[in-house]
Amino acid sequence: MAFFNNIFKDIGIDLGTANSLIYLKGKGIVVNEPSVAAINMKTNHILAVGEDAKRMLGRTPAHINVVRPLVNGVISDFEMTEEMLRHLLRRPQANAVSSYRRAVLAIPNNLTEVERKSAEDAALNAGCAKVYLVESPAAAALGAGLPITAPAANLIVDIGGGTTDIAVIAMGGTVVSRTLKIAGDRFNEDIMRFVRDEFHLAIGEPTAEFAKISVGSATPIDERLEVPIRGRDMTTGLPREVGMRNNHARLALGKSLRTIIDSVHEVIEETPPELAGDVLVNGITLCGGGALLRGFAELLEKETGVPVRIADDPLTCVARGLGQVVDDFEAHRELMGDPLKPLAVNL
Repeated sequence: MAFFNNIFKDIGIDLGTANSLIYLKGKGIVVNEPSVAAINMKTNHILAVGEDAKRMLGRTPAHINVVRPLVNGVISDFEMTEEMLRHLLRRPQANAVSSYRRAVLAIPNNLTEVERKSAEDAALNAGCAKVYLVESPAAAALGAGLPITAPAANLIVDIGGGTTDIAVIAMGGTVVSRTLKIAGDRFNEDIMRFVRDEFHLAIGEPTAEFAKISVGSATPIDERLEVPIRGRDMTTGLPREVGMRNNHARLALGKSLRTIIDSVHEVIEETPPELAGDVLVNGITLCGGGALLRGFAELLEKETGVPVRIADDPLTCVARGLGQVVDDFEAHRELMGDPLKPLAVNL
C-alpha cells in the first residue's frame, strides 16, 4: 500500500489570481508561485512560469506575452491556466513515474457551473486523475484553525488577489456569503490611478504593488513612511521619480476598503440572530494578502464593533486548509462536492 501511495499522490491546489500554492500529502506546501506565465508568440513556447514570469511583467518585447490567466478568481484563459498548472505540478515530482491520484481544488464562492467545470477540467488536463472542489472560505477557515464543524458561527474574510470572500461558516457549511471583485489587484489599480491623477505619472502594476506593500495603510499611522516610485511623466513623456507617502496610499485605497467593510456589514446583517451572537463572541478572522495591509484589522473592528484577528501566516491559509483535507480525506468529505459528471439523459 505504501508503494502505491508513493506513486499516486494526493494534492491540494489553491489556484489563486495572484499566487498558486500546491500542498503535497506528507510534504506540506511544495509550490508557492505567482499565477503568471510568459509565452513566446512566435514559437508558441512557454518561456517561464511563476516568479520568473512575474519579473517580466511590463518589460517584454512585442513577441513575448506575459499573462495572468486568472482574473477575479475565475479562469479567463483556459489553455494558459492548464499549461501553467502543468508546469507547477511537475516541480514537486520526485520521479518521472509518479502521478497525482486526487486533487482538492479551492474555488471562490458563487461560481457558476461553467466556471466550476472550467477549473476542474484545467486540473484534470494538467495531470490529476480526480478533482474535488472546496470553497475557498471553508478551506481558509480550516487553515486558520477555526472549528468549522461546530454548531457555532465563524466569520472569515479572505482578501486575495482577485476576490474578497466573506462568509459565515457553521457545521461545515456556508450560511451567508459574499464574493467581491475588490481585492489586491483592485488596490494596485487604485494606486496607479491615484499616482496618475495626483502626480501625472504613469506607473505599471509591479510598481503599484511595491508601493502598496511598502507604504499602504488603512488608517493613519504614527510612523511616516515614504517610498520612491518611478514611471513616465504624462506631460513630457520622460522618466520621473516621485515620493509616495503612506497618507497618499490611504487616500488611494479608501474607497475600495469602504466597499469591503460595507459588505462585511451586509453579511452580518443577513446572519441569523443566534449565529450573529456567535460572531460577536468568536470575532472576525482575516486572511489572504489583504489582511497584511497596515491598520485594516483595526479599522474593521472599529466599524463593526466585532473583535478582529489576523490568521497566522494569512497568505497560506487556504493551502493549509486544503492540506488538512488532503491529509484526512474521509474526515472532511462533507466539505467537497462530488466531481462534476455529465448529466444522464434518458431518450
